[in-house]
Amino acid sequence: MAPLLLILLTLLVALLGGLYLLGVFRQRRPGEPPLDKGLIPWLGHVLEFRRNTWKFLDRMKQKHGDVFTIQLAGFYITFIQDPMSFGAFVKESRDKLDFRKFAAHLVYRVFGYITVEGDHESLNTSSNRHLKGDGLEVMTQAMMSSLQNLMLHNVGPCSDHMTWREDKLFAYCYNIVFRAGYLSLYGNEPFNSNISEEKAKEKDRAESEALYHEFRKYDQLFPRLAYGVLPPKKQREATKLLEYFWNVLSIQKVKSRDNISRWIWDVQESKDNAGVKEDMLSRYMFVLLWASQGNTGPSSFWLLLFLMKHPEALRAVKEEINKVVRESGQEVKRGGPLVNLSREMLMKTPILDSAVEETLRLSAAPLLTRAVLQDMTINMADGKKYFIRQGDRVALFPYSAVQMDPEIHPDPHSFKYDRFLNPDGSEKTDFYKAGNKVKYYTMPWGSGISMCPGRFFATNELKQFAFLMLLYFELELINPDEEIPEMDQSRYGFGTMQPDRDVQFRYRLRPSE
Repeated sequence: MAPLLLILLTLLVALLGGLYLLGVFRQRRPGEPPLDKGLIPWLGHVLEFRRNTWKFLDRMKQKHGDVFTIQLAGFYITFIQDPMSFGAFVKESRDKLDFRKFAAHLVYRVFGYITVEGDHESLNTSSNRHLKGDGLEVMTQAMMSSLQNLMLHNVGPCSDHMTWREDKLFAYCYNIVFRAGYLSLYGNEPFNSNISEEKAKEKDRAESEALYHEFRKYDQLFPRLAYGVLPPKKQREATKLLEYFWNVLSIQKVKSRDNISRWIWDVQESKDNAGVKEDMLSRYMFVLLWASQGNTGPSSFWLLLFLMKHPEALRAVKEEINKVVRESGQEVKRGGPLVNLSREMLMKTPILDSAVEETLRLSAAPLLTRAVLQDMTINMADGKKYFIRQGDRVALFPYSAVQMDPEIHPDPHSFKYDRFLNPDGSEKTDFYKAGNKVKYYTMPWGSGISMCPGRFFATNELKQFAFLMLLYFELELINPDEEIPEMDQSRYGFGTMQPDRDVQFRYRLRPSE
């Protein structure tokens, strides 16, 4: 009898332990936010959350208010949906809220890279040195050369200015911007007595094209890979693609190229000094490629699409671009030199800046997540306080909470190219909710310690591409009355959204003035 009782007790303890891990016994404590575990143990609401994050969080807000805790695949995540209270999240010390543990888990799952102590700090240092300020001047020139090689290599005195070329807008934008960014950061094919400069540029075009196509394959697997729900066949495909990138971006191959950016050199040197092994450093090179190029191409698609759908916006941006070129003493002339687009010129485009900001407001939907390292209290703007448990997570989804809030941004679903301009043409930074000024009125780059360190370079890439497209080409939609495509809802939380279908457009060289 005793052995049987022992077995039953063991099974009971195991069952209770399993139920505990599944979250069955968790209850809301006094002072905690409303708790919504969902109907499925452990999984909670993850299936609905993945299907449409925005719609799900709006439903939770209507049910529970601005603060609530939900269960997602074993994690309890407290969402703050009141933009006036975002400071409690952004400014909290890293002793209580930290994104590094969550980020380390994600980059290992998605990229196979094992983080080391000081990764984030060294990346921020390198990015601040080379991807903003004076360092950005060098990167602007590198990006300019790469865009010219990809977009304008066949422009000359005998170029055909009459024939329209048709293409798919998303594919075209993502292709050009990704490849130009890659070449700007990771360098070019060397040329010498054995290979001419033109042959080296041709090889750059061919190799970057091949890299882009493999990148897009991985890109399409990314959301399910991040959630850990890829079926076995797709998981094997993802593993093969990772091995491809680790090989192409191996540090020895990168070192063999010319014009490698100081950003990449700095990162490589800091990893060497930290004792990171070469195979892991090659994996980190892919992390950097993804981080720097995974969102800019899709953003460029939305920017050009919105401009073409709004003729008054397209006209205003074109007039500004032409004015900047004239004031620089340059011109687009058949047979003449290509326009040298400098950082100084890019700083004189407030209308384009506003159009870019509006594009990101409509299309960038990151999920900002922090791990709770110790029991803590969140102080809301209305005076309420909520207790948050150690081991949980806290998150913001600014897309629904801020960027699409009709009180902060009237008519939020519409593209208004001048939304971020004051009547005098200066940048508009004053936005209000219930009569109170909103500090975080758009958050496409994240916030606080986890704000994207390459945001200045990414914005420059986006502006340079749009500038050159509108300066050198006439472009129009094949079906101008067609509805703007919906966004692929599976990509909510991962940066810039992608369309659920592509859009046909055509372009041709503008006639010389």
